[in-house]
Amino acid sequence: MSLSPGAKERLSLVFGVVKTVFHWGFIPGVLYLGFTKGSEAGGPPLTFMSLLWQ
Repeated sequence: MSLSPGAKERLSLVFGVVKTVFHWGFIPGVLYLGFTKGSEAGGPPLTFMSLLWQ
């Protein structure tokens, strides 16, 4: 099955956008999930400042 040049161009654009979003959003996403889950029992509370100073 062969794709038309227009479909190939659209797929290339979509993959480029997905790659960029993943590239710039992975670390903030991991940090967001970590802060929403919270720290382990008995550990110090997670704050943005504790992230910067450790």
